Amino acid sequence: MPKPFEPVRIESADDERIVDYVGLRDRKESDQYLIAETAPVVERLLASTFKVRSFLLTEKGYARLKPAIDAATLPAPVYLAERDVMEQITGFDIHRGVLASARRPSQRTLGDLLSRSKRIIILEGSNDHENIGVVARSARALGFDAMVLDPSCADPYYRRSVRVSMGEIFHLPITRCTKWPEPLEFIAQQGFETWALTPDADAENLFTMGMPDKVALLAGAEGPGLTPMARARTHYDVRIPMHHGVDSLNLGHALAIAMAAVSPPVQD
Repeated sequence: MPKPFEPVRIESADDERIVDYVGLRDRKESDQYLIAETAPVVERLLASTFKVRSFLLTEKGYARLKPAIDAATLPAPVYLAERDVMEQITGFDIHRGVLASARRPSQRTLGDLLSRSKRIIILEGSNDHENIGVVARSARALGFDAMVLDPSCADPYYRRSVRVSMGEIFHLPITRCTKWPEPLEFIAQQGFETWALTPDADAENLFTMGMPDKVALLAGAEGPGLTPMARARTHYDVRIPMHHGVDSLNLGHALAIAMAAVSPPVQD
């Protein structure tokens, strides 16, 4: 195993070695790398196949992560800074003192992703980074194999998405379609039963549906929901029956319920 890097002290926000972290609060995300923050998220990053570029940590953050960093197969530079210096670098208070930069993954093909999956989640028009992170975390917890995004969805590797997913987004295969909604037809051709989530009263009750061998749950953005073009290319419209006249749930809650309804048995 390669020897871990010795930590390097950073005294100034102008140090070119920490350019990945400069101005995180206000700048546009890089298409070359992503940023993970908080110790639990970085620990999940280190347990994934993503290649870490570097770490920026306080002494306290380094003390927690040192065993995982030292055990990493591919070492990366470790930069240490006082909390006030980290705030100057990033533009906001990193109160937990843990950041890491990692290379973004290459785009997976839809065909490859489907060939390795039996349960997938498909998002159309979801432009909320936190919702995507919530859905990714639930997908991992509930036994889903992959996530498919339409061209208009927000970046799943944006810092807030990564943080809200608690790092599970590093372990969930994701692909973004370049055309839409034609891929829904391809997904159906690969043996997936496609279910469009909708609050419509005439949709099928989610909890009385049979359990197909392969299922794809499709959900749209909060508010407008799925487009008619997408719904026309799915096998079934399904709804979550609700009490007291409540007409809908937010995207993360609705999909967690729907995914739980078709979740495979947990393997002990």
